[in-house]
Amino acid sequence: MALIEKEYRENVGIITLNNPKKKNAICESLANELISTLDHFLKHTPKVVLIRAKAGVKVWSAGHDIKELKGSKDPLEYSVPLRRLIRAVQKYPVPVISMIEGSVWGGAFELVRSTDIIIAGSTSTFAITPAKLGVPYDTVGVMNLMHNIATPVLKEMLFTASPITAKRAMETGIINYAVKVRELEKFTFEIIEKIKHNAPLAITLLKEEINLLSSACAVNPSEYEKIQAGRTKIYNSNDFSEGIKAFLEKRKPEFKGN
Repeated sequence: MALIEKEYRENVGIITLNNPKKKNAICESLANELISTLDHFLKHTPKVVLIRAKAGVKVWSAGHDIKELKGSKDPLEYSVPLRRLIRAVQKYPVPVISMIEGSVWGGAFELVRSTDIIIAGSTSTFAITPAKLGVPYDTVGVMNLMHNIATPVLKEMLFTASPITAKRAMETGIINYAVKVRELEKFTFEIIEKIKHNAPLAITLLKEEINLLSSACAVNPSEYEKIQAGRTKIYNSNDFSEGIKAFLEKRKPEFKGN
């Protein structure tokens, strides 16, 4: 069974996550299907792409497939599926909108944040969970999360790994809108219609300009190397192994800081 459903109508590409057994976890196969579909839509010159889940889901996406984080190598290095998918969305030449119904966890939160406009149902929640699993989130990922999220809010989300409501996410600028679930689809397509009637070449340039200017951040090489050394220490640690093992065994991890 395909992990996503795809539809193209009236210059809009629609991608629907369709792996309910795994709560739409972002595994390598799902990421590859998403990237392939984005490439496929480009052949039709879309004006907007929408990423959504099935109506009525409790979980929009459970985040990175935990089983694919196992092992002693860096779980979030440049070429892994989640990284490739997020780059594809960020660099996509037309607006990508995420329509959220249900909860969003971990790496899926970064995926959603990489889209250009985020419209959520009022009952949706958002959580960033690497600290709960002992996962050493990568520097690029943290920088992606920092864009337009106030530092105190981001620290709270990362340190507590607890979900925040759609209402608070909207109030703190994390998402664009939180609307009643029954109005979610209608509202989202109203936004899409507004975009469709504007100049596509100008929008493509505006997206590229915003991405370029918002990513302009100088990092001292020695400090970057220090962070990378810290990440290596973590994914080779007992805590990392314990976090993954505890998740798969559906129990609370016992972190010891080593």
